[in-house]
Parts: sequence; structure tokens; C-alpha cells
Amino acid sequence: MATEEPRYYDLRHLVGTSTHIEIENGTIEAAGQSFADSAIVRALGSAGWGMVIIDNFSEAGDSGLKQAIADALALSRATGERVELADVQTGVLPVPAIKEDPREVSLEEKTQLLASIESAARLPGIVNTRAHYVESEGTFRFMDSSGNEYQYESLRSGYSILAVAEKGGEMQQARESEHSITGLNMRHKEGKAREAAERALLLLSAEPARGGTMHAILDPELGGVFAHEAIGHASEGDLVKEGVSVLKGMMGQQIASPVVTVVDDPTLPEFGFMPVDAEGSALKRTEIIRNGVLANYLHSRETLAVVGEGVAGHARADGSSFPIVRMSNTFIENGDATMDEILEGCKTGILLKGSRGGQVDPGRGVFQFNAEYGYLIVDGEQRGMVRDVSLSGDILSTMHNIALCGKDRKMTPGYCGKGGQSVPVTDGAPHLLLKNAVVGGRHA
Repeated sequence: MATEEPRYYDLRHLVGTSTHIEIENGTIEAAGQSFADSAIVRALGSAGWGMVIIDNFSEAGDSGLKQAIADALALSRATGERVELADVQTGVLPVPAIKEDPREVSLEEKTQLLASIESAARLPGIVNTRAHYVESEGTFRFMDSSGNEYQYESLRSGYSILAVAEKGGEMQQARESEHSITGLNMRHKEGKAREAAERALLLLSAEPARGGTMHAILDPELGGVFAHEAIGHASEGDLVKEGVSVLKGMMGQQIASPVVTVVDDPTLPEFGFMPVDAEGSALKRTEIIRNGVLANYLHSRETLAVVGEGVAGHARADGSSFPIVRMSNTFIENGDATMDEILEGCKTGILLKGSRGGQVDPGRGVFQFNAEYGYLIVDGEQRGMVRDVSLSGDILSTMHNIALCGKDRKMTPGYCGKGGQSVPVTDGAPHLLLKNAVVGGRHA
């Protein structure tokens, strides 16, 4: 009996280190480094995928790779699902140059710098402070049975500071953070910590927002969250394939206001940058929505083969995990409205700023996001601060109700979780005018 050969296999190998520092209320909770040398080998048999993860792969050699392919192929026979892969372009982009290498700063100095940031947030009235620093660097290698082979270096670093204020049993919090792929130091960042603390204190005296249907202005951070959570996830090919996306079957249809163009671009030198995706596919700017019309879904090779509409190059993986369809740098493109025009168009309503998370159901097409805070808009002018405010609604209706896009797009880095994996991303938008928004408040 002939030995079965894999229809396809690939290898992703990571060798690198991670640094984590945690400081809370002046106490160093953690400061250390970890080392990784792991590989994931996938083999595609007649029935589907098999996968093997190998620790200390550098020591395994060619014999270890051959055995891993054989083991993955054996596991693939238990999947029972036929998988096809779309043909894609291959290639790797150059990695942006490092401006200031954090690896040249000792762990002790990084801890001291983070401690200085955390200390600066401890203003009178602040009852809790928490600072976090993370840095990851490594060499990634990819090869597959089609003869493609790439290797590149990756470096990401960033910090965050959280301040919690309390008065009379009422508590409010604010957060600031910075992340980069070109190097980041924490020198002279105490101002960021004070900014977070001062905003938390201001929120204590802000009025709770009153909910209702009203015009709303979304700032670039919250607009970026909307682009990522409500639009980006609904465009991911695995959700479209599984029938749990409100955008399924809507390719070429007008699903948003003509002023709206939504892009996912892994080639930008932002925090979600990738030189090549986790399947070796070449990357390019992808317009999900073009002038209000659904133009592309985001795909892996597998989902593109099934769905047939959209662009591959959007498979990502957290370390040695199985690649799944993910976003990278996702944003609403600039329009041509000035901030004065957006305020005038709003007339009376609310300006929503920042994000405290939320939830989205891409299948039902609904969402709910919590803003960090807001300001009332009265007669086209910004007035008093409000707190405890949220935005909710139907994805498609909301996209049609975007009346104006500003020309001040700002990108906000962070992390996105999906399928138990977390990957670095960047979200962005200009200021947006949203007509007839459903705004939630404490007494909504």
C-alpha cells in the first residue's frame, strides 16, 4: 500500500524573547523575560488539516521536520473535512527600520522608567495605579511544500498606564498607552501618566450621560473601534464562510453612506504591520468598503477558496497557533469635512471620546461600545463633560447614518482577541458625524 503524501504542508518557526513588567501602586509585581523556540507544522491530507507543535525546534533538524510532517499528516485523517486552498501571490515586504532599539535598554532601566511613569499618575484623589510594559522580539521563518521560504525579524514594544480616581464611593478610571514596531522608549513619558490621572479625576465631577437617540460625533479612537469591531470582523472570511456575518451575500451592494471607505492595510508601518501573512501570502491594501459599497472580504487561502470574493493575505497567528483570518491596520479613510463643519452638522448631540470596550455580534449585525467619556454639543459648540456613555445599534443602519467624515484620521494601536489568540492591530478613523445614533447613559 502506497504511503500517503501531503497535498500541502508548511512550517512557521519562531525564535525570540518577550519582556513583561507590571507595577501596581508602587509595587513591582513582575519583571522578567521569557524565551521561545517553537514551530508549528501543518499538513493537508485528503481529509483536512493536521497540525503538530514542536518546542525547541532549532534542535530538531531536518529529521525532526520530516517526522513532524508525517505526524501532522496522520492527524489530518481524523478531521473528515475536505479543504481546498486558493492560489495566491507570494512575497515578503521589508521590515521598517528600528528608530530606537529598546533591546539596548536593560531590564533594570526599563523597570525604573516604568516606575517613574506609574509614580507620576499618583495624584491626590487617585486610589489605584497600574503600569504595564511589554516587548517582544524574534526571528520568524516560513517555508512550505511549494518552495516558498521567508525569514524576517520582528520587534514590538509598548506601555500602558491606568489611573483610578475615587471620591465619596464613586470611582472613575482613565488610561493612556503607546505601542510601536520601530522602537519605543519610556523616557519623559510622565506627562502621559498625569494626563490619565487628571482625566480620571475630571470624570468624578462629570455628569452622567442621558441616553436616547441623537446625533453623535465619534472621535478617531471610537471611530476606529467601530471600523474594527463592527465592520472589520463582519468582513472576515471565516465568519462569512460559516454564515455568521451580516455582510454575507452583500458583495457589490451599497451597505454604507457614500462618504465611507473602510480599509485593512497590513503594509502600513503601524502596530498591525506584517511583512507576509502566516501562510506566506503577499500583502496589499484591501478596501473592505469603497464609497459605501462592499468591495472585499478578508481571507485566508482556505476561506478564499470557499467564498471566492475578496483578498487573501489576512491569515495571522499568535505564536505557534493555527492561522485564522484576522485584521491588521483597519481604518475609516479620511473625508473632506472640517471639525467646524462636523460640529455644525451635529448641532445638538454628543461628542463621544475614547473606548472602554464593548461587544459586537457580526451574525446578527448589532453592536454596543462604551466610550471613555463625552461632551455635550449644543448649537454646534462643545459644552460640558459627561461620563458613563455608550453607543449601540445595527451595523448596517449605523454605516448608512455616517453623514460626514473628517480629515484628521488618527491610528490607535492595541491587541485583538479572536479564537483564543491575541495579535497586535491598529484601528483608526477621522472624526465622524453619525446621525440618529442610539446613545446609552446611566439613566437611559
